[in-house]
Amino acid sequence: MDTQTDAPGSIANPIKFRDQDYATLRDAGVKSRSLFSDPTFAPDQSSIGLPLDPDPKKEIKWLRPKEINANAVFVEDTMSTTDICQGQLGDCWLLAALSSLTMHSNLIDRVVPPNQSLAEPYAGIFHFTFWQYGEWVEVVVDDRLPVRGGRLLFSYSCTRNEFWSALVEKAYAKLIGSYGSLKGGNISEAMEDFTGGIACSLSVSSRTPAVLWRALSDALTRGSLLSCFIQAKNTTEIGTVTAVGLVRGHAYAITDRDTVKRSAGETLLLRLRNPWGFVEYSGPWSDKSKDWDDVDGDEKKRIHLKNSEDGEFWISVEDFSQLFNTVEMCSVEPDPIVDEDTSTDPPATPASDWTLTSYKGSWVPGSTAGGNSTNSRSYWKNPQFQLNLAEHDDDRQLTPEEKQVADQQKGKAKQCTVLVELLQKNRRNKAKINFLQIAFHIYRLKGLCLDQKFFSSQQPVGSSGKYQSTRAVWKEVKLDPGNYIIIVSTNSPNQPSDFFIRIYSKTGNDLRTYSVSCSTALLMTMSTPPVQPEDRMKIQKTFDEVAGPDGRLNAKEFMELVNSVLEKEYQLPLETCRQLIFGEDTGGRGCLTQEQTEPLLASLRTLQTIFFKYDEDSSGTMSPFELSLALQTAGVQCDDQVMQVLWERFGSGQPQLPFHGFVACVTRLRKLFALYKSESHPDVSHGGINAWLLKFLAV
Repeated sequence: MDTQTDAPGSIANPIKFRDQDYATLRDAGVKSRSLFSDPTFAPDQSSIGLPLDPDPKKEIKWLRPKEINANAVFVEDTMSTTDICQGQLGDCWLLAALSSLTMHSNLIDRVVPPNQSLAEPYAGIFHFTFWQYGEWVEVVVDDRLPVRGGRLLFSYSCTRNEFWSALVEKAYAKLIGSYGSLKGGNISEAMEDFTGGIACSLSVSSRTPAVLWRALSDALTRGSLLSCFIQAKNTTEIGTVTAVGLVRGHAYAITDRDTVKRSAGETLLLRLRNPWGFVEYSGPWSDKSKDWDDVDGDEKKRIHLKNSEDGEFWISVEDFSQLFNTVEMCSVEPDPIVDEDTSTDPPATPASDWTLTSYKGSWVPGSTAGGNSTNSRSYWKNPQFQLNLAEHDDDRQLTPEEKQVADQQKGKAKQCTVLVELLQKNRRNKAKINFLQIAFHIYRLKGLCLDQKFFSSQQPVGSSGKYQSTRAVWKEVKLDPGNYIIIVSTNSPNQPSDFFIRIYSKTGNDLRTYSVSCSTALLMTMSTPPVQPEDRMKIQKTFDEVAGPDGRLNAKEFMELVNSVLEKEYQLPLETCRQLIFGEDTGGRGCLTQEQTEPLLASLRTLQTIFFKYDEDSSGTMSPFELSLALQTAGVQCDDQVMQVLWERFGSGQPQLPFHGFVACVTRLRKLFALYKSESHPDVSHGGINAWLLKFLAV
């Protein structure tokens, strides 16, 4: 976690989205007595992001709050769950999370900074803060909202004169791309973007009702956001209403829990809210249920029982367990989940003992987008992160059940708890949502050479599970102290995307990127390959017949010699032959002696054999992943950044590399390695071979 609370991207100092500074824009508007109009999120169809309705009666107008309601306010009294009602947009996932957020004043104040109002001094501008892949981002909006028929088109408050929730929705739409980008989603996305925490799923059927209630109660006490839904069996079931008034495939916020007493005993209840603001549960313990008749009036008053159609209702945990499938919970810090029906609080590692480490990266086609492990030639090229676990968890108090398990499984108590989450970035773009199937796998580190052979022979010791087309995948794993590699991948190779990975682990553990480094001792196997007898005879004959008075071959003569020896598919153009000549120590002359030609032709023979090995389809070309493997076979191992530059230079933007491009690549590397080895300046050796290669490959 950031030790500097005012570091860029922190809560105190969020990144200015699109370089818009709220205070500067607001003060300018107040001074000039003009209302802010946001040029980066225009009041038109591009911001709506949905198909235009041709019916003129359904025209959308953009109006400011006081143009919609003369008594408009930003917040009336306090922000509460009933301030949020879903409009004509399928973003229940967003609004259910926002409903949960209102239950925690410290969290809602992060997203909706205080001291904002529609009263004077008023400049028509508001700002909100959201978490985005390790950073907090401030989003500025004007207060023009889409209206149809005099009513807000999207989110609104049940009081009709309160506008904070509609403006939060607009700011989030601007951040993501458009209102249309919010159509359909997973509530965990919004929970994480409102809190910066990690969201996880809890199967309702995995716990007894009493244990489930306690788990949810503890989570609410810790300030976690909770939601739930009924899994739809198919797409046609989504949005359909059950016999007891619950909507399938629809996100509900869990806003409270309580215990009510009556003559028959205690009943464990949960309070839920439908973000629609209507269509309520009608079963036992609902607003109008006769179950309340046996409850004392003071008890009803204590839990704020309301008999109104506002989307909020109570339900017993037994009925909840029968009717709902999944609970989503999001905590700012890793939280324990109750698994045992014990009378004591669950043990927890104190928040201060956890360290959050995160990295941003990319899957680059042909370089770091290697796909799943069935793609053996490219899987190992996926981004890798080295995790060093030095401290185990046995410094915390164990429950009797955990101690019993630890005694039965020696060493279990000495494992390290690690929570890993992988997120793919910016896959909501306007109205198009395109999540790739992603996963991560954890391997025990053995040795330093994590090449194709390593991943082909080793099994992961942990993973996120099956590849999923969701924004994030996560897993809590317990590992023995030691060194591990986390490899992140998409299911299919060559799928470009940015990603963000974060790991919660015990203080004292360490995460860093793992990268293969080049070595100055490489390429030596290429410098002295044996010369085949027939090639030596061919070279002798060529020099006898065509060499000039100086006993040398020029580039054209060398090209004819090479192409008479190599197979037709692997013949070299004149420019590559010139590069080969100037890669040798010719004293600045563009020609070769017989002593230089013999090992050079032998090296080309070797490169042809290597190239042929990786040209599986006999097309005379190879892919970027195959280039990496071919270079390895030739004795060259480069990190991902160097490989990307190599492909950009020698692949010339093409999806496949021909043999002459491979030869030019190796020739350039060999020359740069030789120059690096001969360089004596301390700055060069301190910078390392990678910096040297990156500097001169671009020349």
